[in-house]
Amino acid sequence: MADELPAYVLVGGSGGIGSATAHQLAAKGARLMLAGRDAAKLDALVAKLQEVNPGDYRTATLDATKSTEIDAVFATALEAFGKLSGAACLVGSIIIKPAHLTTDEEFEETLNLNVRTAFYTLRAAVKSMMTGGGSIVLASTVAAQIGLANHEAISTAKGAINGLVKSAAASYAGRGLRVNGVAPGLVNTPLATKITSSEMTLKVSTAMHPLGRIGQPDDIATPITWLLDPKTSWVTGQMISVDGGMSVVRGK
Repeated sequence: MADELPAYVLVGGSGGIGSATAHQLAAKGARLMLAGRDAAKLDALVAKLQEVNPGDYRTATLDATKSTEIDAVFATALEAFGKLSGAACLVGSIIIKPAHLTTDEEFEETLNLNVRTAFYTLRAAVKSMMTGGGSIVLASTVAAQIGLANHEAISTAKGAINGLVKSAAASYAGRGLRVNGVAPGLVNTPLATKITSSEMTLKVSTAMHPLGRIGQPDDIATPITWLLDPKTSWVTGQMISVDGGMSVVRGK
């Protein structure tokens, strides 16, 4: 029956990694609430999902830095699906600047787009799944795992995500709620265009990844989908690095 299929909320669902995650979950028969700020992108994504894997896919436009709007999305999803199996917050930003060149406005925007969105998504997801359990996945970065020059603002924001994952995993384990995160290296998404569009910058970035390439959206969507799956019911509090070995391996 349709109401027995897993149901997930993806905040930032129309981005590069969000879209790839939506496709992977849809292939497993999941029902989806896809939330983002661009209605046209959400509609285009749903059209593609329906073409490949017909199913129950819904959309919601929101400003994910506002808690009331995230709360409303989860309330709508809960009403539509009856029960939620999990949620992921895939909203983020990239800023590569040393601290002394980062303005107050840039720092505030970085915190808003990364920390607020993750915290508000986690809080809304927990309230929605408090009695039935489920899985929550947040997005960090390799820059919060190791020291990378000129990444002070984003490392600060994503470092907060790392702490949030561990604390929330401890708080809600007794309720059957799992909280995990993924920490990607550079991924070929629209968000990274400023880096990937420059041949020189891309070459340097590629060389930093021991496996010899930057990531693709599916590289990150795969562990997110795995973490959301009930089959990983004994995994919580983990930050999984998906970075081509960058955080732990040194190339020749």
